[in-house]
Parts: sequence; C-alpha cells; structure tokens
Amino acid sequence: MSRPPRQSTKERSNRPLALLAVLITVLAGALLPVPQAHAATSTFTLGTTRTDTAGRALQLHGMGIVQVGNTWYGFGEDKTGQTTANTAFQAIPCYTSTDLANWTHQGTALAKQGSGDLGPNRIVERPKVIYNAATRTYVMYLHIDNTSYSDQRVGVATSPTPCGPYSYRGSFQPLGNQSRDIGLFQDTDGSAYLLSENAGRSLRIYRLSADYTSVASAVATLPNHESPAVIKVGGTYYLLASHLTGWATNDNVYATATSLAGPWSPFRNFAAPGTNTYNSQTANIITVQGSAATTYIYAGDRWTGNAMGNSPLIWLPLTIRGTMVNLGQYPSWTLDVGAGTWSANSGLPSAGTHVLKNAGSSMVLDASGASTAAGGKIIQWPAHGGANQQWRLTKLADNVFTMVNVNSGLCLDVPDGSTANGIQLQQWTCTGGANQQWTADLVGSLTGSQYFLQNVNSGLAIGVSSTASGAPVSQLGGTGAASQVWTVS
Repeated sequence: MSRPPRQSTKERSNRPLALLAVLITVLAGALLPVPQAHAATSTFTLGTTRTDTAGRALQLHGMGIVQVGNTWYGFGEDKTGQTTANTAFQAIPCYTSTDLANWTHQGTALAKQGSGDLGPNRIVERPKVIYNAATRTYVMYLHIDNTSYSDQRVGVATSPTPCGPYSYRGSFQPLGNQSRDIGLFQDTDGSAYLLSENAGRSLRIYRLSADYTSVASAVATLPNHESPAVIKVGGTYYLLASHLTGWATNDNVYATATSLAGPWSPFRNFAAPGTNTYNSQTANIITVQGSAATTYIYAGDRWTGNAMGNSPLIWLPLTIRGTMVNLGQYPSWTLDVGAGTWSANSGLPSAGTHVLKNAGSSMVLDASGASTAAGGKIIQWPAHGGANQQWRLTKLADNVFTMVNVNSGLCLDVPDGSTANGIQLQQWTCTGGANQQWTADLVGSLTGSQYFLQNVNSGLAIGVSSTASGAPVSQLGGTGAASQVWTVS
C-alpha cells in the first residue's frame, strides 16, 4: 500500500480554516430558504384562493412584503378557520418566493404569546416590514387592538433576519393619536414613514426615527381613509387607500403629491367606479423592478366573511402615467419578474377596428356628420355601419390605447387637454398627448366586453348625459352608471 504524500506545514495550518469555511457554508445553507425554481413568467388568475407550495391556503392577508436580493418575503394575518366574528390573533407567518406566484411557508415570524398585546383575544393586523440598513434590522409594524377595536395602537417588532422570529418591542399611540389600519413607506433617501388611520378622524403620515422603531414627527394629515399604501414613481408619491365600510368593500381611491407633506391632490377612484375595486380592499403595493421595466402590483384582500382564511388575494398590475393611477380588471394576466413587465391574457379589448356602443342609450360613438375635420364633435348616434362610427384601437403600453376614427384618420381627443368635467370630446390630429390616451377597464361579467373608458390626462370617463340621438359624448366624473359603460365589439 502506498503512503499518502506528506503534507507541508502550510497545508496542515490551513486545515482548520478550510473546515471552518465548510461549516459556515453548511450553516448558512441551513438558515437561508432553499432557492425556488420558477419559470420566466408566471400567470395569475383573478379571484382564486391561492395556496403555498404545500397546498395550504396562502395566509398573506393584510400583506407586508420586503425584497432581499431575488427573494420576496411575504407576511400576513393567519386567518385559518376564522370568520368575521372571530379574528383574534393566531400568528404572523413568513413566506418566500422568487416569482410572486409560488410561495413557500418558512415559519412563524411573530408568534402568539400567553398575555399582552400578542395574547389571547387580541387583534394583530396588517404586518408591514422594512429594512433599516444602518442598524441591519428588519422592522415590523402592526395594528394592535382589542376585539372591540377600542385600544387602537401601533405595535413594533424587530429581527436581524427577514423571516425572524421577530422580537416584540411593545405598542404605542403615535404622538398620542389613536391608530387602526396602518401602512409603511421607505423613501429613496432611506427615511421611513408610518401611515395610520386615526380612528375614523383622519389619515396621518408620520416620519419614523432613525432606527425606525418610533415616531419622530408628524408629516401630513389627510381626509379620513384606511388601509393606506404609498409608492413613489419618479418625483411623485401615490397614496392608495380605502373608505371605511368595515369588512364590506368599496371604491378605493388615490391621491398624488410631490412631497409627503403635501399638498395632496383630491382623492379619486383608481378602479372602475361601482365595482368596489373589483370587490377588494388595498393591502399593499408590490414593486417589481426588472431589466426592461418596473411593474407595480396592487395587492388587495377580498374578505370572505364565513371563511376568512380562504379570502382571495386580488393582485392586479397598476397602470401609472403622470398623475393617473388605473387598476384594470384582468381575469388572467402574466408577470415576467426578470424583465419587470406584465401582459393581460384577457380583459382588454383587442387592437383593431371596433364599434363602441353605450350601455345606457344603445347608441354608438360617432364623429358627427361624418366630418373629416380636426375639431369635429363626437356624439352618440344610432348605429348604421358607417366608417365614422368605427374606431381603430392601438395599444401604447399596458392598459393604454389611442382611438382613431376610421373615416377621418383623426384621434379621439379631449380639447386643449382640459381636465374639466363635462367637456365634449372631439377628433383631432394625433399628437401622442395624454389627452388622446385612454384606459379600458372591464366591468360586469369577466367574460363580457363592456368597459369603463377613462382619459389618461384628466382621469375622467367617456360618457353621455342623455339617451337622445346626437347627444354630446363628453368626459365626466366616474359614477359607474350605464351611461359611462361601452360595449366594444
């Protein structure tokens, strides 16, 4: 038998270091989530109860989310087995995903305790998490309450790792104000902000301390809304929120500002009016920054009162252009997390030539008198098949279209880029301006072809105020009425 070669003194001295490196690698692998294989694209189906990789209903209700590298960490209210009559705290679970479609349960981020804020018969809702790079700490904020919702406090927990377990640090009322639904926002300069509903009085924005664990100062007071979420795109802040209607859904709204301190624009709907935000309530906004674009996903809850744990997660891509936020309804849509792009598989009118018929009057969108002149007025008129009643839809991006009259070759246009209610539409030379761009939100049956059509510049809807032949087609404040719904055929 031959002897192994003798090791040099240098090789023998390096053996402990090599073994230590192997041990560190093994331990790190045990602590980190196993990377999840995922396709280049993922498809989302609206309204289904989603499950984790073990087949259990995904408990990401009131969702908080933070991205670390290529992995998203999701947190939610565990409502397994609960109804609206019993929503006492059970746990805040942590899930991981690399594609936002497939989620693996990693354990409990914040556990129920024997007493105190996290004890029996307590309300713990809307977990939101941000990372403090200076302290290398993940900070979780929560709504803390009793079952009669009269305690109204903010809870804080911290962890050195994204999934925790988190150490609970107690609760408080921010600057002495009561607090129910909350949100968190981290700005591009690293400053962090708490958004808090002040118990039916107002929605407040507070700046957090440098370590993110307490409130440092008041920033803004806004009209009374709940379930707030903020993103920043370019130099504009977009705040989404819900009206206060308990577990029942409503038409959620948004406002914009160039500073968190305001002034903030008036609130207006971001989904088709009358749909109750497609029967959901804002929970959060997920940012997917890819190699080609950035997609912002509305994450909402469709509360199911007799089976809260199975409440569907309503996730849909937002269209953001200028100061307009639009949430279309897509029965099926696809996300490419690598590219940061999305596409609707259904729920949008196809590109090409269409006739648009008003659901209230049964008359069609018409260039008056078959005019070919720039400035020709748009009216409703009984259908006769003429080219002046045909419109060619061209998709610009996401849920944004131009509409060109086939007879004149001119674009459907809001005169002078007006944002005023009641302005009659016209046809005009195509300029590419936002006043010639339109979104199309599916309403009614998910398999139908009826749409709420909205101008990108003004945020107002295409509608009529009469059922008479020749009535002006104008831009109007969205009401959800049949006079603002169009069949695209």
